[in-house]
Parts: sequence; structure tokens; C-alpha cells
Amino acid sequence: MKPLTFAALGSLTLVLALSAGAPLQAQTPAVAAGTPSLEQIFRAQPYRGENAKDAAFSKSGRYLAYLWSPFGEPGSDLWVHDTKTGKTTRITSPQVMAAFDAPEDLARFEKKLAQRNTEYAERQAKEVAQQAYLRGEKVDLSQWETAALDTLKKELADKKAKDDAQKAADKAEADAEKQAMAALEARRAGKPAPAPAAAAAPASAASGADKKTEKADKAEKAEKDKELWELRDELKKKLAREKLKPSDLYPGVAQFVWAHKADELVFQYRGGLYRWKADDKAPTALVSTQRDLRTVAYTADDSGFVYMDEARVLRLSFKQAGVQVVNRELIHPDDEQKKYRIEQTVISEDGRWMSLLARAPLNPPGADGKPATQPVAKQVEIMNYSDRWAAAKKVNREVSDDKRTERPVALYIRAVPTGAEAPRKQPAPVFTANGGDVWFEMSDVAWAKDGSRYAFTTWEREKELLRVYVGKADENAKPEVVLERRGDVGHEVVNVLKPRFTPDGKTLVLTLDEAGWRQPYAIDLATKALRPLMKGDFEAHQVVGLTADSKSMFVLANAGDTAAMNVLRVDLASGATQAVGASGEFHRGAAVSEDGRWVAANAGNWAQRPELKLLAVDGKAAARTLTDSSDKALADVKLLQPERFAFTNRHGDRIEAYAFKPAGWKATDKRPAVVYVYGGPLNDRHIVEVDSFQATAYLFGQYMAAQHGFVTIAVDPRGHSNYGRKFSDANWERAGEPQAEDLEDLVKTLPGWGVDTARVGLNGWSFGGFQTQYTMYTKPDLFAAGIAGAGPTEWENYNSWYSGRTIGKVDRSKPNLRKYSLLPLARNLKKPLLLVHGMQDPNVLYQDTVNVYRELLVSGKESLVELFLDPDGEHALGGAVKPAGWHRKYEAFWLRTLGGATAR
Repeated sequence: MKPLTFAALGSLTLVLALSAGAPLQAQTPAVAAGTPSLEQIFRAQPYRGENAKDAAFSKSGRYLAYLWSPFGEPGSDLWVHDTKTGKTTRITSPQVMAAFDAPEDLARFEKKLAQRNTEYAERQAKEVAQQAYLRGEKVDLSQWETAALDTLKKELADKKAKDDAQKAADKAEADAEKQAMAALEARRAGKPAPAPAAAAAPASAASGADKKTEKADKAEKAEKDKELWELRDELKKKLAREKLKPSDLYPGVAQFVWAHKADELVFQYRGGLYRWKADDKAPTALVSTQRDLRTVAYTADDSGFVYMDEARVLRLSFKQAGVQVVNRELIHPDDEQKKYRIEQTVISEDGRWMSLLARAPLNPPGADGKPATQPVAKQVEIMNYSDRWAAAKKVNREVSDDKRTERPVALYIRAVPTGAEAPRKQPAPVFTANGGDVWFEMSDVAWAKDGSRYAFTTWEREKELLRVYVGKADENAKPEVVLERRGDVGHEVVNVLKPRFTPDGKTLVLTLDEAGWRQPYAIDLATKALRPLMKGDFEAHQVVGLTADSKSMFVLANAGDTAAMNVLRVDLASGATQAVGASGEFHRGAAVSEDGRWVAANAGNWAQRPELKLLAVDGKAAARTLTDSSDKALADVKLLQPERFAFTNRHGDRIEAYAFKPAGWKATDKRPAVVYVYGGPLNDRHIVEVDSFQATAYLFGQYMAAQHGFVTIAVDPRGHSNYGRKFSDANWERAGEPQAEDLEDLVKTLPGWGVDTARVGLNGWSFGGFQTQYTMYTKPDLFAAGIAGAGPTEWENYNSWYSGRTIGKVDRSKPNLRKYSLLPLARNLKKPLLLVHGMQDPNVLYQDTVNVYRELLVSGKESLVELFLDPDGEHALGGAVKPAGWHRKYEAFWLRTLGGATAR
């Protein structure tokens, strides 16, 4: 399944908490001293900004560039750190880029930023006021609507006055024109000009108007009532019109590319390309368009730059005016009507060769030259109830029994023109795939440093066929298969199998799952021999870089701690490793300088918030922290810290978890507990990560321990990623079963945690929502209650890119994944279950919850099941229901079904 991204919550998933606050509503116990309230924990404005991204070193290794903006600022600006002087320079900002933006755009950015900040403040004020009202305090809950309606009245009045003035001006102009035409006609007829029409006299006041009858009073009141609901309708329309869109705010820089030799770069900002050189005071504009531009690379001698628009590859020179078309729009040589569209261009570092990855329509134009009808993806309807009448919106959906519509793909290898030469004939593609009703995936193309070779990989799901190709720099030569694996290659290898050449061009390095763990391997290009570069029971599927001498490799690996990820330097000959970052930190988005002296990565843990750090590989210099992404309001907060633990399941597997224990906890206690479980396998997703402040598992778990004395646990049963293939493949054709076994084994250990095993609840979201239901239905006496959020209950209706990779083998002639449906199991429910879903969810459709809810009702479970819905929410809610609100619902449910900490 798609990883859960709390897009609508900003970065609330990374929030820790705020300082001590006011008590909760009257129906819950007073907030314990030092415990923040839920409206403080899930504040409207995120406490956490965005992490730095796309870090990359200049060729010399002296400069590190990255995209980031300080807390509270929109967009991602370009920053450059000088490793020699220790100075960091902000290259772009709204003020700097104002020199290249239209005044209208600047005004919109400023206005919309103010609107965003106002919305944050108002939403937070409403949350606080509502809780004060529930405590019995005197609060005017209508003050925000009243203020908004007053503002709207003034806007409408101003608009009416403006419209009336315009109408009067238009009428005066029309009258004058009419008088002039009448005078012209009179003059032509030899008659005197007619006199101007007299202005209309104002209507006289009605007699006795000051004496109102009872009937008139009622009519006036009715008119006022009508005005209020009409104004509310107008306000609703206004809010819909003015709803913030991503394009409303200053976007910052989209991407950048360093030069091959010089300490300079080119970056993209809003349809334009800009150049910055070390020591420049400001960037210089190169190309300014309103088109979708993508940076590609500097030319080999750094005298120019190559980029793409929607269809072509283009080159500009820094010294000469004009833009040269390096590659025009592609046409298939065997069928001139079958046009391929360039999707990706990769240029070799020596600048002599380029690869063009292109796709064509599935069906070519007909004999008449008219475009053929292309297959349309399945569309499902999602109902929207926000207007007077419900309306359906359509979203694309490809399920397991759909015929696939994979577009044909072609790979071209072309020599880069050396100058303003005449266009040469387009060569035939060196590799093609026909597309159609198949699952076909292809990696990016990688070039050897000297431009002599290129490499890529393909994965054909139905054939279970993985291939690695290496080709020569030749426009017509077909690439050679240097490695082939059929079956037993790991369900998600293709996502991380990214080939790259060592700088000497002798070896191809790529990630494989040959021994049950995703780790780097090397293919000797002379002998085609394959050898592992690392060994051990750990994941190391992200190769960060290679040193220029081809002797060392840098990888991210969780060796020694599955909840952390460190940067390791690996000797390519011996396999010896050196940890670069601090142990116990999770390193993400790492980059390494080509000289092997520096590594940059976002790194942190539960005690130290993740920030971009510069790490000296030789360890002689202390790590430098380059960003500060959190609100300063967090500085003095006293927080509970989770306790890591692990247990062994019935199969001898080590299962990782963490727990929050409340103050005064003793092993002999009989406390209620809540267990949180989340994802099925996907890339490297799991919950037990030392830098993850996930909203429910971490933040709400911490709150329930501190405020109500619960023991709260987050666990990674089999089925998660980053624990090796045994875990990631665990769900295959037995979805939910291995997790349920592990959860049962966890419950058996809980008496040692001071927990009353008769009062343990289970909670999960997305795949975890499925898992919660599966466990509640198949092991109905194991948990005392459950909360299942946005869970897919019918796998035959889920996106096949995921279900066909992780749940079971599909049959596109029938919905055979129905065998994993939860609907037939729902009748077994014995304990209370809260189903949570966003009704506008395009990922896990709301119908999944509706259908299982129906089955529960049919089975007579009315007293056990309840619904909590967000009418406007998507997969992470965030519509009418905000994080504080849905966790208040959770809090009330757990207290009602599991009791308080002192209950026995």
C-alpha cells in the first residue's frame, strides 16, 4: 500500500508536544501536570518544518548544496555550505527571486501566506475555545463566523457600491449617447435639439412608515433570517474559492545540478533556469519561460547547460546567445505515425552520449491519421456531500482483474551534437518493450564516467523475470543481458535496484536480494562474475556514492540496529566497513563528496530532532548541524521517552517494538494497554524507527501514557519492510495471518509489562486498519477493543500495483484476490470496534469500510461497532476532522472500552 503521508496535516507527524496546558474537557480527567493537551500536541500550525532535501556536493567536494527553508517559511530555497570556511549562504529567498517574478505573483504569494497564517491561528483558537466551552467556561463559539460574515457583508457592500457606480456611469454614458444621437438627428432634420431628460425624483417615504405593525415586524425578522442563511451560503462559496492551493505560495527551487569541474550550479525556479557561481552575490537568469523545464546536466567542459522542455532536449551556451535543439521530438523510424515522447534524458559525464527514454501511445493513430482511441483507466466514483446535493467525482483505479494499459517504451542512444551541426537521422531504439496487458518496470539509465557504457534493469512481474542490461556507447548496438534472475528475487527489489558504474568503469554496482536481505552486489564487466559487497543479516539497499578511486562505497544500512540507519563506508575489495554517522541515529537522504571526505544526511533520533548534518568521514571534525527546522516552543518541553524492546515469536523471529510507560509504573501493575500496528511491506516502511514521531503510535501513545496511565506499544510484526525478505514476503497469499500470530505472541508477554491482558486494545491505520480488523475477526478474544482506520477490507478492489506485489498472485480474468476479503470474517467479531474513514479517500476507498460495516450489521453486531467519519477527509483525514479531534475520539473510546489505569 502507499505509505501513509499526513499531507493534510503538514508535518504534524513529526511533532513532539508543546508545554503544559489547560485541562481537557470535563468528561475526561484533568490533564496531568506537565502533560500537553491534545489541541496543543496537534497544533494547527505544525511545530516541525520540512527537512532539507536533494543534498549534493560540488565536484571539488568543497561546497554542499541543498534545498530547505527555515521553520514557518514556504517553499524550499537553495542553500550552499562551504566546508572549508564553515559558512552557509542562502542563495534564494522570496526577496532574492522577487527580481525575477511579476509583481502580481509577488502580491499573490504575500496575500496567500498571510491567509495561511491567519487560518492556522483561527483554527487553533477554535480548538482551544471549544474545549473551554466543554469545560463549562463562558465562550463565544460563533465569534469567528460573526467576524467572517461581517467581513463578507462589507465586501458585498463594497462590491454592490462599485457595481451600482458602474451601472450609474454606464447609464449616464448611454443617456449622453442617446442625447447626442437625438441632437444629431434633429440637426439633420433642421429641428432644434431636444432638451436633456430631467433626473428622476427620489421616491417619497411611505406615510406612516415609522409605525410598524406586528405583521411588518414578522416580515422584517423573516427578511433578516433569510439574509443570514444567504450570507452563510455566500461565505461557503467564498471559502471554497479562496481555498489554498500549492501554487498559491512561494514554491522555492525545484531542482539544481552542479557543474562537472567548476564550483557552480544551475537551478530551476518557476519555469526558469538560473546560474550561481561560488562567491556570486546573486543568481543570474539563463532561461525564462512559462514552460515545464527540467535540468539535465552541464556540458562536458562546463561552457553550457542541457535541459528539457515538454518534448525536446535543448542546450544553451553561457557565452553565446540562443538555444540549440539537441534532440527534436522523437518519431519511431518504422512507423512515422507512432510518436514517442521523451520522458527522461541522461547524459554521460564526458558529454558525448545521451540516453533517451521515451513512451508512445498504446494505440497508434489510424490509417486516416487521426489519433486512435486510447484505453481509459477504470474510474470509480467518490461521493461528495459538501453541497446541497451530493455529487460524484471520479478517480482512476486499476485493480487486479483489469487489463493493463502499459504504454510502449523505447530506449534510444544518441551521440550528443558537438556544435550547431545539421540534424542527423534519428537512429532506431536499442531497446523496446511493447507494453499492453503486462507488468513491466524499468530503472533509470546509468552511464559510465567515461561515457563508454550504460546500464539499466527491467522487471517483468508475470514472468518473474529480472534482467540487468549493459550496452556500449553506440547508437545502433543492442545492450547485453549481464544478469538474469527468474523468480525468488524479492517482491520490491525493482524499487531499489539502481545500477551504477564504479568511476573506473570496470564494475557495475547494484542492489539485489540474493540471500534474503537487500544489499549491494558487484558485477565484474570483464568476466560477468557477481559477488556480494556486504554480508550479514541487515538491510543496505541505498548506495549513496563511490569514491573517485573506485576503492570505497558509501551505503545506508541498519546493521546492528533495525530501528536506525547509518552511513557506512565499505571497502570494495575486502568488504570492511566504517560507520560514518553517530550510532542510534536514523540517516536519510544522504550524499557523499566524490573525494570521500564528507557525507551529508538528515540525521536524528527521539532525543535529538532530525536535521541536516555534515559528517567528516575521517572523524577528525565534529558533525556540523546545518538546519534548524523546529519551532522554538519545543525547547523546554519535558517529554516521556519510549523504551525499545523486542520479543521472539513462535517461529523464532525477533519482533521489534517500543513502549511508553507512565509515571509510577510497576511490573506488578494491571494497567490497560493499546497496541499500534501499521504497514504492510513497501520500500523501507516500518513504525519502529528512532526518528519517527508518528501521530498515533508516538504522539498519542505518549499522551495516553502520561495523561491516563496506559501502557502504549508500537510494534513491527512480520509483514513490514527493512527486516529482510522473510518479513517483507510474509503476507504473500496469507494476508494478515503472520501479523495476527505475532500480535498474539506479543500479548503473551504483556503481563511482564504491568498490563492487564484482558484490557488491551489494538489500533492501526491503512494496512494497519486491515490488520486490526483481521485480528479482531480471526482472534476475537485476543483484544478487548479495536480502532481500525482506513483499512482495505476487499483486496480485489485495491490498487493492483500494491496488491499484486504483496498480497497474492492476480488473475486478470477474475477478481481472485477476493479470497482475502474481510467481509466473510466480520461475523466473528466479539469486542467493540471503531471504524474510521475519510469519505473522500482516493487510496483506500470509503466503500471498504461501508461494506464491512454492512456485514457487521447483518451479523447483529450493532452494539459492538461504530463509525467515525470525516465527510471531507481523504486517506489521512484532514477534512472536517483534524488530528486533535480524531484523537479525542480515540481517547474517549479507549477510556470507555478499556477503563482507567486504576480500574481492575
